[in-house]
Amino acid sequence: MVKVEKYKYKGVIIAAVIIVCWAALLLYLLRFPVSYTSIQPYIFLLLQTHLYTGLFITAHDAMHGVAAPGNPKLNKAIGTLTAFLFAYNWYPRLLPRHHQHHRYVATAQDPDYHHGSFWPWYFSFLKQYITWWQLLLMAVTFNVLKLYFPLENVVLFWMVPAILATFQLFYFGTYLPHKGEHTADNKHKSGTQARNHLWAFISCYFFGYHYEHHDKPYLPWWQLYKAKV
Repeated sequence: MVKVEKYKYKGVIIAAVIIVCWAALLLYLLRFPVSYTSIQPYIFLLLQTHLYTGLFITAHDAMHGVAAPGNPKLNKAIGTLTAFLFAYNWYPRLLPRHHQHHRYVATAQDPDYHHGSFWPWYFSFLKQYITWWQLLLMAVTFNVLKLYFPLENVVLFWMVPAILATFQLFYFGTYLPHKGEHTADNKHKSGTQARNHLWAFISCYFFGYHYEHHDKPYLPWWQLYKAKV
């Protein structure tokens, strides 16, 4: 097993970079002059979506104790903050559900699994992780933000990236790896992307290498590519 102490400080720094980049870009984009005839807003929207996904991936690392290994309080703080920044998810609620997913992967006891096609599975996935108080907080935040920033900026760069990130996380991190039947010798009941580190990072921070994640959950996302043979 890889000694997680090796990544003790690097993981914290990477988490901080994602948080700062997400916050700084959001503050910039909320005042960004939007021109729909320019390619810039669309590039920024996709970049902010990727950073939103990075927030959740960081929270996910914390669920495995590798955001700040060796420092449980800091690890939990990082997980709590990054989950909360991603549409007000509550880390203590996510933590047991994610470990239940690992324990009972692709069974009726797996909260991430749904035996069906993409859309029913996606909505089942959302129901597992979205609560009414999250929606209420999002609505309050939306109405506060539009008092200070242009409405189209709030929609394009705060709301839409959060929605797109749920698709990114679900499609590459849940649906593709776990859909269909898996052979009896596949102990993790998980598929994996073909080896392409650039695409694996762009698509979902290497979580398309999903069999590898289930096989080595102690690896932080930025080390996961090393498990791909």
